[in-house]
Amino acid sequence: MIPAAASLPVAKLALAVVTEPERATPAPVGAREDAMRSLLQTAADAGVTRVATRPQGDQERLLGQAWPFPSPFSVSVRAVAVSEGLDRVEARARRSLERMGLPRGDVLLVSGAGDLAGAEGRALWERLQALKDRGLYRRVGFLATMEDGPVLLARRFQPDVVQIPCNILDQRPVADGVLSDLAGLGVDVHVSSVFARGLLFANRETLPIHLSAYGVALSRTRRRLAEARVDPMQAALAFCLNLPPVAAVIASVASAAEMRAVLAAAHAPSPDLDWSSLALEEPAALTTGSHDLISNAA
Repeated sequence: MIPAAASLPVAKLALAVVTEPERATPAPVGAREDAMRSLLQTAADAGVTRVATRPQGDQERLLGQAWPFPSPFSVSVRAVAVSEGLDRVEARARRSLERMGLPRGDVLLVSGAGDLAGAEGRALWERLQALKDRGLYRRVGFLATMEDGPVLLARRFQPDVVQIPCNILDQRPVADGVLSDLAGLGVDVHVSSVFARGLLFANRETLPIHLSAYGVALSRTRRRLAEARVDPMQAALAFCLNLPPVAAVIASVASAAEMRAVLAAAHAPSPDLDWSSLALEEPAALTTGSHDLISNAA
Protein backbone atom coordinates (compact mmCIF):
# COMPACT_ATOMS: atom_id res chain seq x y z
CA MET A 1 0.00 0.00 0.00
CA ILE A 2 1.30 3.45 -0.93
CA PRO A 3 2.02 5.71 2.08
CA ALA A 4 -0.06 8.86 2.43
CA ALA A 5 1.45 12.01 1.01
CA ALA A 6 3.12 14.26 3.55
CA SER A 7 1.89 17.47 1.89
CA LEU A 8 -0.91 18.75 -0.32
CA PRO A 9 -1.18 16.85 -3.64
CA VAL A 10 -0.61 19.97 -5.72
CA ALA A 11 2.89 20.27 -4.24
CA LYS A 12 3.94 17.53 -6.68
CA LEU A 13 1.51 18.24 -9.49
CA ALA A 14 2.90 19.64 -12.76
CA LEU A 15 0.88 20.89 -15.71
CA ALA A 16 1.49 19.98 -19.35
CA VAL A 17 -0.79 22.13 -21.48
CA VAL A 18 -2.17 20.40 -24.57
CA THR A 19 -2.82 22.60 -27.59
CA GLU A 20 -3.03 19.97 -30.35
CA PRO A 21 -6.31 20.18 -32.33
CA GLU A 22 -7.35 16.63 -31.38
CA ARG A 23 -7.46 17.61 -27.70
CA ALA A 24 -8.00 21.36 -27.55
CA THR A 25 -11.31 22.83 -28.72
CA PRO A 26 -10.85 24.81 -31.97
CA ALA A 27 -11.26 28.53 -31.36
CA PRO A 28 -10.18 31.91 -32.78
CA VAL A 29 -6.78 33.17 -31.67
CA GLY A 30 -8.15 35.60 -29.10
CA ALA A 31 -10.41 32.96 -27.59
CA ARG A 32 -7.52 30.49 -27.40
CA GLU A 33 -5.48 33.02 -25.45
CA ASP A 34 -8.38 33.59 -23.08
CA ALA A 35 -8.80 29.84 -22.63
CA MET A 36 -5.10 29.45 -21.87
CA ARG A 37 -5.24 32.34 -19.40
CA SER A 38 -8.20 30.73 -17.64
CA LEU A 39 -6.44 27.36 -17.50
CA LEU A 40 -3.25 28.81 -16.03
CA GLN A 41 -5.13 30.96 -13.52
CA THR A 42 -7.13 27.91 -12.39
CA ALA A 43 -3.88 26.01 -11.82
CA ALA A 44 -2.22 28.95 -10.07
CA ASP A 45 -5.19 29.55 -7.77
CA ALA A 46 -5.00 25.88 -6.72
CA GLY A 47 -1.30 26.10 -5.88
CA VAL A 48 0.18 24.34 -8.92
CA THR A 49 3.65 25.79 -9.52
CA ARG A 50 5.13 23.72 -12.37
CA VAL A 51 4.55 23.74 -16.12
CA ALA A 52 6.13 21.33 -18.61
CA THR A 53 6.38 22.43 -22.25
CA ARG A 54 7.30 21.09 -25.68
CA PRO A 55 8.87 23.12 -28.52
CA GLN A 56 6.08 22.49 -30.99
CA GLY A 57 3.08 24.29 -32.37
CA ASP A 58 2.18 27.59 -30.72
CA GLN A 59 2.07 26.30 -27.14
CA GLU A 60 5.01 28.40 -25.96
CA ARG A 61 3.64 31.58 -27.56
CA LEU A 62 0.23 31.04 -25.97
CA LEU A 63 1.83 30.46 -22.59
CA GLY A 64 3.89 33.61 -22.93
CA GLN A 65 0.78 35.68 -23.55
CA ALA A 66 -1.25 34.10 -20.77
CA TRP A 67 0.95 33.83 -17.66
CA PRO A 68 -0.72 35.16 -14.49
CA PHE A 69 1.05 38.18 -13.03
CA PRO A 70 3.07 37.63 -11.06
CA SER A 71 3.58 34.13 -12.43
CA PRO A 72 4.00 31.40 -9.81
CA PHE A 73 5.23 28.85 -12.33
CA SER A 74 8.61 27.25 -12.82
CA VAL A 75 8.93 25.88 -16.36
CA SER A 76 10.61 22.82 -17.81
CA VAL A 77 11.50 22.92 -21.51
CA ARG A 78 12.07 19.98 -23.81
CA ALA A 79 14.98 20.37 -26.23
CA VAL A 80 14.59 19.50 -29.90
CA ALA A 81 16.19 16.27 -31.13
CA VAL A 82 19.95 16.24 -31.66
CA SER A 83 19.32 15.12 -35.25
CA GLU A 84 18.49 18.78 -35.94
CA GLY A 85 22.07 19.71 -35.02
CA LEU A 86 23.77 20.90 -31.86
CA ASP A 87 23.52 24.56 -32.81
CA ARG A 88 19.80 24.15 -33.43
CA VAL A 89 19.31 22.46 -30.03
CA GLU A 90 20.96 25.39 -28.27
CA ALA A 91 19.24 28.07 -30.34
CA ARG A 92 15.81 26.49 -29.88
CA ALA A 93 16.30 26.21 -26.11
CA ARG A 94 17.00 29.94 -26.02
CA ARG A 95 14.09 30.63 -28.34
CA SER A 96 11.72 28.71 -26.07
CA LEU A 97 12.42 31.16 -23.27
CA GLU A 98 11.95 34.13 -25.60
CA ARG A 99 8.60 32.83 -26.87
CA MET A 100 7.37 32.38 -23.30
CA GLY A 101 8.68 35.76 -22.20
CA LEU A 102 10.91 34.22 -19.54
CA PRO A 103 14.40 35.38 -18.54
CA ARG A 104 15.25 31.83 -17.46
CA GLY A 105 13.73 28.37 -17.18
CA ASP A 106 13.80 25.83 -14.42
CA VAL A 107 14.67 22.64 -16.33
CA LEU A 108 15.99 21.89 -19.81
CA LEU A 109 15.49 18.26 -20.85
CA VAL A 110 17.10 16.21 -23.60
CA SER A 111 14.10 15.01 -25.60
CA GLY A 112 15.14 11.36 -25.66
CA ALA A 113 17.76 9.20 -23.97
CA GLY A 114 18.78 7.93 -27.39
CA ASP A 115 20.25 11.37 -28.13
CA LEU A 116 22.63 10.94 -25.20
CA ALA A 117 23.54 7.37 -26.15
CA GLY A 118 24.54 8.41 -29.67
CA ALA A 119 27.83 9.72 -31.02
CA GLU A 120 26.97 13.33 -30.17
CA GLY A 121 25.64 12.53 -26.72
CA ARG A 122 28.50 14.01 -24.74
CA ALA A 123 28.67 17.13 -26.91
CA LEU A 124 24.90 17.58 -26.55
CA TRP A 125 25.14 17.31 -22.78
CA GLU A 126 27.92 19.88 -22.69
CA ARG A 127 25.72 22.32 -24.65
CA LEU A 128 22.96 21.93 -22.08
CA GLN A 129 25.39 22.32 -19.22
CA ALA A 130 26.72 25.51 -20.81
CA LEU A 131 23.19 26.97 -20.88
CA LYS A 132 22.87 26.07 -17.21
CA ASP A 133 26.22 27.66 -16.40
CA ARG A 134 25.08 30.87 -18.11
CA GLY A 135 22.01 30.97 -15.89
CA LEU A 136 19.44 30.40 -18.66
CA TYR A 137 18.26 27.18 -17.02
CA ARG A 138 18.58 26.22 -13.39
CA ARG A 139 18.74 22.47 -14.00
CA VAL A 140 19.30 20.01 -16.87
CA GLY A 141 18.16 16.45 -17.41
CA PHE A 142 16.67 14.00 -19.87
CA LEU A 143 13.55 12.06 -20.79
CA ALA A 144 13.85 8.27 -20.72
CA THR A 145 11.84 5.07 -20.81
CA MET A 146 12.57 1.84 -19.00
CA GLU A 147 14.07 0.47 -22.19
CA ASP A 148 16.69 3.26 -22.17
CA GLY A 149 18.36 2.15 -18.95
CA PRO A 150 17.75 5.46 -17.15
CA VAL A 151 19.78 4.60 -14.05
CA LEU A 152 22.91 3.79 -16.07
CA LEU A 153 22.49 7.02 -18.04
CA ALA A 154 22.03 8.97 -14.82
CA ARG A 155 25.24 7.53 -13.40
CA ARG A 156 27.07 8.52 -16.57
CA PHE A 157 25.74 12.05 -17.02
CA GLN A 158 24.71 13.01 -13.47
CA PRO A 159 21.54 14.93 -14.43
CA ASP A 160 19.55 17.12 -12.09
CA VAL A 161 16.24 15.74 -13.40
CA VAL A 162 15.03 12.58 -15.13
CA GLN A 163 11.52 12.33 -16.56
CA ILE A 164 10.11 8.83 -17.03
CA PRO A 165 6.67 7.34 -17.82
CA CYS A 166 4.97 5.66 -14.86
CA ASN A 167 1.33 4.79 -14.20
CA ILE A 168 -0.92 2.14 -12.71
CA LEU A 169 -0.79 0.12 -15.95
CA ASP A 170 3.00 0.32 -16.27
CA GLN A 171 4.48 0.07 -12.80
CA ARG A 172 7.92 -1.16 -13.88
CA PRO A 173 9.75 1.96 -12.62
CA VAL A 174 8.37 1.17 -9.15
CA ALA A 175 8.63 -2.61 -9.20
CA ASP A 176 12.18 -2.58 -10.60
CA GLY A 177 13.37 0.05 -8.15
CA VAL A 178 14.26 2.55 -10.88
CA LEU A 179 12.55 5.51 -9.21
CA SER A 180 14.28 4.80 -5.91
CA ASP A 181 17.65 4.26 -7.61
CA LEU A 182 17.38 7.57 -9.45
CA ALA A 183 16.39 9.43 -6.29
CA GLY A 184 19.30 7.76 -4.52
CA LEU A 185 21.64 9.32 -7.07
CA GLY A 186 20.34 12.76 -6.11
CA VAL A 187 18.12 13.04 -9.19
CA ASP A 188 14.77 14.85 -9.11
CA VAL A 189 12.37 12.27 -10.55
CA HIS A 190 9.48 13.51 -12.69
CA VAL A 191 6.88 11.01 -13.93
CA SER A 192 4.80 11.45 -17.07
CA SER A 193 2.09 9.44 -18.87
CA VAL A 194 0.28 9.19 -15.54
CA PHE A 195 -3.01 8.49 -17.34
CA ALA A 196 -1.30 5.80 -19.45
CA ARG A 197 -1.54 8.18 -22.40
CA GLY A 198 -5.30 7.86 -22.51
CA LEU A 199 -5.67 4.10 -22.13
CA LEU A 200 -7.30 4.38 -18.72
CA PHE A 201 -10.25 6.13 -20.38
CA ALA A 202 -10.40 4.09 -23.60
CA ASN A 203 -12.96 1.53 -24.74
CA ARG A 204 -11.80 -1.70 -26.34
CA GLU A 205 -13.28 -0.49 -29.64
CA THR A 206 -11.05 2.61 -29.67
CA LEU A 207 -7.73 0.89 -28.93
CA PRO A 208 -4.97 1.23 -31.54
CA ILE A 209 -4.37 -1.99 -33.46
CA HIS A 210 -0.99 -2.65 -31.82
CA LEU A 211 -2.67 -2.54 -28.39
CA SER A 212 -5.81 -4.54 -29.20
CA ALA A 213 -4.45 -7.52 -27.27
CA TYR A 214 -4.62 -5.41 -24.10
CA GLY A 215 -8.39 -4.98 -24.34
CA VAL A 216 -9.31 -7.73 -21.89
CA ALA A 217 -6.68 -6.67 -19.33
CA LEU A 218 -7.75 -3.02 -19.54
CA SER A 219 -11.38 -3.96 -19.06
CA ARG A 220 -10.39 -5.98 -16.00
CA THR A 221 -8.50 -3.05 -14.51
CA ARG A 222 -11.40 -0.67 -15.06
CA ARG A 223 -13.80 -3.21 -13.58
CA ARG A 224 -11.68 -3.49 -10.43
CA LEU A 225 -11.66 0.29 -10.09
CA ALA A 226 -15.42 0.44 -10.59
CA GLU A 227 -15.98 -2.27 -7.98
CA ALA A 228 -13.87 -0.21 -5.54
CA ARG A 229 -15.90 2.88 -6.53
CA VAL A 230 -12.73 4.68 -7.59
CA ASP A 231 -12.59 6.96 -10.61
CA PRO A 232 -9.70 6.06 -13.00
CA MET A 233 -8.32 9.60 -12.87
CA GLN A 234 -8.39 9.56 -9.08
CA ALA A 235 -6.57 6.20 -8.98
CA ALA A 236 -3.98 7.30 -11.54
CA LEU A 237 -3.09 10.45 -9.65
CA ALA A 238 -3.15 8.82 -6.21
CA PHE A 239 -0.73 6.14 -7.38
CA CYS A 240 1.84 8.59 -8.72
CA LEU A 241 1.44 11.45 -6.24
CA ASN A 242 2.08 9.10 -3.33
CA LEU A 243 5.29 7.57 -4.67
CA PRO A 244 7.98 8.82 -2.23
CA PRO A 245 10.85 9.05 -4.79
CA VAL A 246 8.79 11.23 -7.16
CA ALA A 247 9.27 15.01 -7.10
CA ALA A 248 6.78 15.93 -9.86
CA VAL A 249 3.77 14.28 -11.47
CA ILE A 250 3.00 15.67 -14.92
CA ALA A 251 -0.67 15.72 -15.94
CA SER A 252 -1.69 16.88 -19.41
CA VAL A 253 -4.73 19.15 -19.62
CA ALA A 254 -6.35 21.00 -22.50
CA SER A 255 -8.76 23.34 -20.71
CA ALA A 256 -9.66 24.92 -17.39
CA ALA A 257 -12.43 22.32 -17.05
CA GLU A 258 -9.91 19.50 -17.38
CA MET A 259 -7.65 21.28 -14.91
CA ARG A 260 -10.48 21.42 -12.37
CA ALA A 261 -11.16 17.70 -12.90
CA VAL A 262 -7.49 16.86 -12.31
CA LEU A 263 -7.40 19.01 -9.17
CA ALA A 264 -10.55 17.40 -7.79
CA ALA A 265 -9.13 13.92 -8.44
CA ALA A 266 -5.78 14.85 -6.89
CA HIS A 267 -7.46 16.09 -3.71
CA ALA A 268 -9.71 13.04 -3.36
CA PRO A 269 -8.81 10.60 -0.57
CA SER A 270 -6.17 8.08 -1.62
CA PRO A 271 -7.97 4.79 -2.30
CA ASP A 272 -6.99 1.56 -0.56
CA LEU A 273 -6.22 -0.58 -3.61
CA ASP A 274 -4.02 -3.52 -4.47
CA TRP A 275 -2.02 -1.44 -6.91
CA SER A 276 0.07 -4.29 -8.30
CA SER A 277 -3.09 -6.11 -9.44
CA LEU A 278 -3.93 -3.19 -11.76
CA ALA A 279 -0.71 -3.36 -13.79
CA LEU A 280 -0.49 -4.92 -17.23
CA GLU A 281 1.74 -7.99 -17.48
CA GLU A 282 3.69 -6.71 -20.50
CA PRO A 283 3.35 -2.92 -20.60
CA ALA A 284 6.35 -2.08 -22.79
CA ALA A 285 4.13 -1.24 -25.79
CA LEU A 286 2.62 1.65 -23.84
CA THR A 287 5.82 3.68 -24.18
CA THR A 288 5.98 3.48 -27.98
CA GLY A 289 5.18 6.53 -30.10
CA SER A 290 5.30 10.19 -29.20
CA HIS A 291 1.67 11.19 -28.75
CA ASP A 292 -1.29 10.17 -26.66
CA LEU A 293 -2.50 6.74 -27.73
CA ILE A 294 -6.07 7.90 -27.25
CA SER A 295 -6.29 11.46 -28.57
CA ASN A 296 -9.30 12.63 -26.58
CA ALA A 297 -8.05 11.53 -23.17
CA ALA A 298 -6.80 13.76 -20.41
